[in-house]
Amino acid sequence: MKKNVGGIDRILRIVIGIVLLALVFVGPKTPWGWIGLIPLITGLINFCPLYSVFKLSTAKGEES
Repeated sequence: MKKNVGGIDRILRIVIGIVLLALVFVGPKTPWGWIGLIPLITGLINFCPLYSVFKLSTAKGEES
């Protein structure tokens, strides 16, 4: 699996994922917060399936 998520993109995905997951436990306590798992996981593993479908990459020549 080739890395296709780079630096800033990765940090933003992790932060957005954590914020969305927080909606499940704090604040409005909405189940829609579970959607935060998607950006969190893609940020942690440095791979986004949609990026590979569209042949996109924010990684700078990094490969796994």
